[in-house]
Amino acid sequence: MDRYGSTYSDSDEHTPVMWLRGYPIYAAHFIVVVYVVSMLVVTMLNLFGIGGMLQWLPFSSPEVLHGQVWRIFTYGLYNPPSLGFVFEMIMIAWFGRDVERAWGRRTFLWFYAAVYLITPLLFTAIGTWLPLGLAGATGAFALFIAFATLYPGALMMFNILAKWAALILVGISTLIALNYHDWSGLISLWVTSGFAYAFVRHHQGLLELPKLNLWKPKPKLRVLPDLPAKKTEPAPSRALPADSMAEVDALLDKIAKSGFASLTAKERAKLDSARAEMLKKNSPRG
Repeated sequence: MDRYGSTYSDSDEHTPVMWLRGYPIYAAHFIVVVYVVSMLVVTMLNLFGIGGMLQWLPFSSPEVLHGQVWRIFTYGLYNPPSLGFVFEMIMIAWFGRDVERAWGRRTFLWFYAAVYLITPLLFTAIGTWLPLGLAGATGAFALFIAFATLYPGALMMFNILAKWAALILVGISTLIALNYHDWSGLISLWVTSGFAYAFVRHHQGLLELPKLNLWKPKPKLRVLPDLPAKKTEPAPSRALPADSMAEVDALLDKIAKSGFASLTAKERAKLDSARAEMLKKNSPRG
């Protein structure tokens, strides 16, 4: 159980990715290591005056639409050193680790990959109408939104609940983007934040994705072969022999003309025998 009351198993999903000098490095920490290495590489290249090589890293929708697809994946590696970068690394290491602890490594990495790719893919889709660029986005804020959605009652600085801190930060960031006409930053903020919130709710079973059947193919009709005819045994004949039926008809005619009393004892026995035989043949088999 973690410090927020969530439980998790001891499976491979909750084991470190690697060990560094005896310290466990989980998936969230590994992401921080990658970004820190990229920051050091950017700093060294700029220091030695060969920072022009870095122009191939940031995302640019016009360049991507002209075939430079790798920019969708490399934009996050352009990280010059700054205090903002330090805060983002702390957010990934702190809040990202809590999200990974709640979900497990695999779900966490799938979530982070989606957060990382959703903005450049969206910018590429609308790039024909509005050219947009992106560089150095780490997805740290989306991880905090996921954390605040998972643990809305967690206490932050100044005893502010996580859910209110998330709303305040989204509101302030929106105002900053509007003030500086930073449309790409505004779109990225709302897309990643909205995706993080929806992903957590869906993972909790509180949000069901809409089902679209627009392209669902109609079932093909198949002509099935005729079933083999079922062999049935011929029903046993229930009719009396012809000679017996002739005698019964003669007795019935005699009764119609002269009455039942005109029958002799032998004729009555014959009629009773025929009647019993017919009842026996017509009775259902038990």
